[in-house]
Amino acid sequence: MKLSSLCYLRKDNQTLMLHRTKKHRDIHAGKWVGLGGKVEKGESPEEAAIREVKEESNLQIHSLRLVGILTEPDFKDNEDWYVFVFVSDDFSGDLHECNEGELKWVNNSELDSLSLWDGDRLLFKWIDEGKFFTAKFIYKDGVLLKSSVLFH
Repeated sequence: MKLSSLCYLRKDNQTLMLHRTKKHRDIHAGKWVGLGGKVEKGESPEEAAIREVKEESNLQIHSLRLVGILTEPDFKDNEDWYVFVFVSDDFSGDLHECNEGELKWVNNSELDSLSLWDGDRLLFKWIDEGKFFTAKFIYKDGVLLKSSVLFH
């Protein structure tokens, strides 16, 4: 089982997205994703999100909110992934180049036109609805086969 954090930074009706183009043998290659990564030993999911955002973008999160939790069985390397999904509109700093791809502020109305994981399209809808969610995404060879969600 792998624990990870995913954070969407939002300002002025835009979301900071990362176009994954630079990592070798990347399961996310060619996709636009939020910022985040694995929770390291001794870290909370919030600490992981703050650290990953700083590492990937040079932006410093001052506050964030947990908006949902994802379960992704057998997502990568025959391991189940549990993803803590955060949103922040309280951050500062200047963007720097990311070693995983291109960072870009994208108008929220244009997010659906990007090359996203199909589950991420659902996430944006749920985030915009303002409901806390727990969801399960089942992927096979990069294709979303099944999803389920509970709102709390």
